[in-house]
Amino acid sequence: MFSKLALLIAATLPLASAADVKIVEEIVAKVNGEIVTSGELEHNRQVLEQDLRNGGLTGSRLQDEMKAREKDLLRDQIDQLLMVQRGKDMDLKVDGEVTKRLADIQAQSKIVDPDEFHKYLQQQTGMSFEDFKQQMTNQALTQKVISEDIGSRINIPEADLRKYYDEHKADFMREEEVFLSQIVISLEGKNAQQIEAAEKKAKDLVTRARNGEKFSDLAKANSDDADTAQNGGQLPPYKRSEGLMRKEMADIVFAQKKGYVTDAIKIDDPPRLVILRIDEHYQAGQADFDEVKDDVTQRMAAPLLTPKIREYLTKLRQDAYLQIKDGYVDTGAAPGKNTKWADAIELKPETTTKEEVAAHHKEKLLWLIPVGSVKDAPGGSANPAPAPSASAAPAGGAVPSNTAALPSTNDTAPTK
Repeated sequence: MFSKLALLIAATLPLASAADVKIVEEIVAKVNGEIVTSGELEHNRQVLEQDLRNGGLTGSRLQDEMKAREKDLLRDQIDQLLMVQRGKDMDLKVDGEVTKRLADIQAQSKIVDPDEFHKYLQQQTGMSFEDFKQQMTNQALTQKVISEDIGSRINIPEADLRKYYDEHKADFMREEEVFLSQIVISLEGKNAQQIEAAEKKAKDLVTRARNGEKFSDLAKANSDDADTAQNGGQLPPYKRSEGLMRKEMADIVFAQKKGYVTDAIKIDDPPRLVILRIDEHYQAGQADFDEVKDDVTQRMAAPLLTPKIREYLTKLRQDAYLQIKDGYVDTGAAPGKNTKWADAIELKPETTTKEEVAAHHKEKLLWLIPVGSVKDAPGGSANPAPAPSASAAPAGGAVPSNTAALPSTNDTAPTK
């Protein structure tokens, strides 16, 4: 989770006067071992307002929509924490999915250099690359929990799925698209002899892949591209119309069928050899039912899924250690659950500096600190934005907006 700017007052300083105390950052809720701060809620409120403005709302319409939705900001933040915590408890793995989404965004941005791409993300989102990646991880964990713990229990008869498909065929027209995996052999900084050895290695890998060895295993063991190697070499899908793929690659893969393994393709910038496997190749035209069955299922399950998500979150609240400060309301509160804020004097501080608080996220935190006791600590830092919308990376080069990771009760979410 992201660092939270939360400071403590030592229980050994009960005689500090009001004049000696300054509120630096207020903790408004404690959710198991983590916290929600007033600064986060304010930041989320600003993001919500900007999203509504970007959607064309102004004046009284903007005010009315803000009034209707900002009351749920604390609920949404607690929802997100509970879902991410649940995903970790389930030991769900999402690193490969996050890598794939980031690769998709990078491909659409057409920025090859990693450092430049990181700067681009910071310009677009106001977050560092590490923070943005963490938010995507939280988003992916949330969606996986929804899929495995909720969506998997919603069964729609195949006859109903086919009926929906037949009645909405126009929604399932497909552009020509390929799904690829890659093995990258770096040539950067190598002399002639080393390049010759790399070319020999690449040729051997092509032979092994064509002879039936699992391409994902070969990628994990041999690819020099760390991000895709850990995911078995998987790349984001490429549509011919987008023109995002290098021509020397596109000319080969769009001419071949599923399962084809290319020879090593030499790329100059940066210098490397790339071996591609065509995992799937869809031709332009009407998509078959089997190709879009998951999409059809998601569309039909969404109205059934939304109330079940709310029920699930209520159960998580019932089982959670949850305290909410007076003056703040969780609109998703579990009936009968005692979330009364504990008296601060009863809590024992476990850290005394900003750095320790940010590093450990200790549960028993207070929200006041004597002025001057952290004078050597770095200056205030911006609060993290909430996680991007829970969907796949957008088309058209856009970076996901900084909206909450968990769908609201009016949103939809994919099932398995």
